[in-house]
Parts: sequence; C-alpha cells; structure tokens
Amino acid sequence: MLANYAPVLIFLLVAAAFGAALLALGMALGSGSKDPQKLSPYECGFEAFEDSRIRFDVRYYLVAILFIIFDLEIAFLFPWAVSLDRIGVFGLVSMAVFLAVLVVGFIYEWRKGALEWD
Repeated sequence: MLANYAPVLIFLLVAAAFGAALLALGMALGSGSKDPQKLSPYECGFEAFEDSRIRFDVRYYLVAILFIIFDLEIAFLFPWAVSLDRIGVFGLVSMAVFLAVLVVGFIYEWRKGALEWD
C-alpha cells in the first residue's frame, strides 16, 4: 500500500529540495545590502497616507460576493453544457439546484443594494 504513495512522496521531496535549493541560491547570489529606500513601503509611488487597517465599506464585500457568484456560474456552466448529453436528467436537475443557489445569492446582493452605484 505504501508503494502506491511512493511517487507522491518522491514528488514532494523533489519539490521541497528544489525550493530549498532556489532559496539558498537566491541568498548566496543576492546582494545583501538593503538601503532604506528599498525597504520602504510602496503604495502607488507615494507613502501611505492612512492606516492600512481601516475598515472597508460593506459594499466592497458585496461586490466581491457578486463577482464570485457570476464567476462560479460561468466556470461550471461551460463543462456542464459540453457534457449535458452524457449526464442526462440528473445533470440537468443538479445544475438547476446549483443555479437556484446562485440566484438566491444574487437576490441577497440585490436586496442589500450592492448593485446601486451611489
């Protein structure tokens, strides 16, 4: 049974060794002198004028949820449409349930006013 996982273990060991080798190579060949200008925070070419831990407006998160809703819908609709003839009625019902959940999320966004750009 352990022999079945040997390729995965070998892959993980090679990946870890490769990552460690690249980190060591970067430390060995990289310049160690870091001036204050290089270590300063960078935000659009000028110093930050507010605290970075400010609270965001709820509409920002609502727009993010809206993006996820539409992104998931498109990501799952294409493979479903291609294989609809093979998955039959079960696939049709499954996608109907999935789209119903997305519509509930969309209605939630609409009610919260995420689509209003005041």
